[in-house]
Amino acid sequence: MNPTDPLSPINLRQFGIAPRARFLVPMGDGQLELGRRTLVMGVLNVTPDSFADGGRFVDPSQAADAALAMEAAGADLIDIGGESTRPGADAVGADEERGRVEPVLERLFGRLKVPISIDTYKAIVAQAAIDRGAAIVNDISALEYDPGLASVVARSRAALILMHNRGRSREMYRAAKYGDVVGEVTGELEARVHAAAAAGIPPERVIVDPGIGFAKRAEHSLTMLAGLPALARLGCPVLVGPSRKSFLKAVVGERATGEREWATAAAVTASVLLGAHIVRVHGVAEMIDVVRTADAIRQAAGT
Repeated sequence: MNPTDPLSPINLRQFGIAPRARFLVPMGDGQLELGRRTLVMGVLNVTPDSFADGGRFVDPSQAADAALAMEAAGADLIDIGGESTRPGADAVGADEERGRVEPVLERLFGRLKVPISIDTYKAIVAQAAIDRGAAIVNDISALEYDPGLASVVARSRAALILMHNRGRSREMYRAAKYGDVVGEVTGELEARVHAAAAAGIPPERVIVDPGIGFAKRAEHSLTMLAGLPALARLGCPVLVGPSRKSFLKAVVGERATGEREWATAAAVTASVLLGAHIVRVHGVAEMIDVVRTADAIRQAAGT
């Protein structure tokens, strides 16, 4: 391949994109292979007020059926959340959150073959979910909100997703002030990886998430997506969740959340090409095709 020949395949290294590192992430009694291909994490919100699908899956049986349908469509992981953490959302008590997720987890136990992630920042909810089969804890606060969560993860040997964020949901946009969003997000995530290690969670069990849409205005989210390769220096797998988020409105205009799938597809493609190991999406069936195609392009480009 001649990189100066306009008819040659693009060498992504010319754009600062290195081959994607491979990882074996321990999680409970198993491990997660990351890097050979991009994994798709299906989002299952069992809340009445989720921005993307609020109220659709508050019935535990319907929620369990939805998780099984995502698995059948090709999802590699299912992320179950019982509290909406969209910007401006009100917090939910631990008992209410447990009451939403536990019946779903109990219905999925022994039926769902792919790993379950519990989307929570509360220690008590994480422990209840782990007791019912969850192998990953997805914490939007990166261990900042509940000091007890780190010990739950450390004891259980669950994998941990550390997402970049600033502040709580109701005021996160007040903290959306950056001089260098890529550098600051990378540095703040690095500090949280060190904090997890200090709490007994080794880096090999940690996945990082730049927190697209969290404490970031549209221009910050777009710049962070473009700067994803910078996260490779943390030595951890990268998860990206751009699905249906409001930053896409800055590009395509006002659209209902369910009408942002084409824009989501573009953001997911960029995430894969720029090094994401996992993409977190709502429309699993649609995004499976997107991810497979983007992976094929990576492979053709030698990365």
